[in-house]
Amino acid sequence: MISCAEEFEYNIPKRGRQKNKVRILHAMTNPSETTPLSGHPLFRRMAAILRKHRTNIMFEHTIFALPFAYLGLFLAAGGWPGWWPFFWVTLAMVGARTAAMSFNRVIDARIDAANQRTAYRPIPSGQLDQRSVLVVACGGLGLMLLAAWQLNPLCVALSPLAVVALTGYSFTKRFTWASHFILGLTDAMAPAGGWLAVQPEFTAPMLLLSLAVGIWIAGFDIIYACQDVDFDRQYGLYSIPACFGVPTALRIAQICHLLMVGTLVVLGLTLQMGWLYGAGVVTAAGLLFYEHRLIAPHDMSKIDRAFFTVNSYVAGVLFLFTLADLLL
Repeated sequence: MISCAEEFEYNIPKRGRQKNKVRILHAMTNPSETTPLSGHPLFRRMAAILRKHRTNIMFEHTIFALPFAYLGLFLAAGGWPGWWPFFWVTLAMVGARTAAMSFNRVIDARIDAANQRTAYRPIPSGQLDQRSVLVVACGGLGLMLLAAWQLNPLCVALSPLAVVALTGYSFTKRFTWASHFILGLTDAMAPAGGWLAVQPEFTAPMLLLSLAVGIWIAGFDIIYACQDVDFDRQYGLYSIPACFGVPTALRIAQICHLLMVGTLVVLGLTLQMGWLYGAGVVTAAGLLFYEHRLIAPHDMSKIDRAFFTVNSYVAGVLFLFTLADLLL
């Protein structure tokens, strides 16, 4: 077993090893007199690799699904669920989304390389190799399975279905325009998982919440696919915009979001939620209306604002208003 200093020395060019070894040993014995070891090239390289993987999976966009997992968790508990389920549901969501996005990037690597809009991504641009991304994906699956094991037997029993959905949805656009709804079904597992973490049984409110999330995801995925119509048609990929045209696709997305709002209203009535929950649904409906005002069949210039910014607000608003309704 080699020492820490020897391990660092191994990664330094030969002509600089002695000098760096002295500096590292001095830093280990006199930490207050030297710069942090985080400035060492090895640490900087590791940090750069982590940043590339974070960019690859768009880690910050976990905000789309995490609030809905918390919605299921808090609604099932009728308030604060306790630190144990909160902690493990959070880890399950982080692991699941990391796995899903990593597998998606590997599965779609050739498609991303051919598409000018996505050619900059870490795999097609050569910043990351597929093997390392698959390692991250398997690590995400492992984290999700560990979290399920820590929650309850039903979560463990259902976890293989989650694995199939997370790894398989990326293939569906190769043979069906319903791929948007399959993605929605996959993301609908977030609130269902949160719910089942504290109330391990299938109930009408759980199904309503999952339905709302699924059709919301499908709706904005349809919008996002509008910018790749020509590419999808050229490469034989299936999407609602490519198969039915952008105007029809935008109308279907509007219908999805109307159904989402209606489902949330029914959910509130079923659970006898208060006015704060209702205010959250109204606010989310207003945000969705604004989202659809940002885009038109002849103008997709604001699609990033509609897709990323507005939808992150929708998820956060619904969670915060529901949380306030439950706790106040």
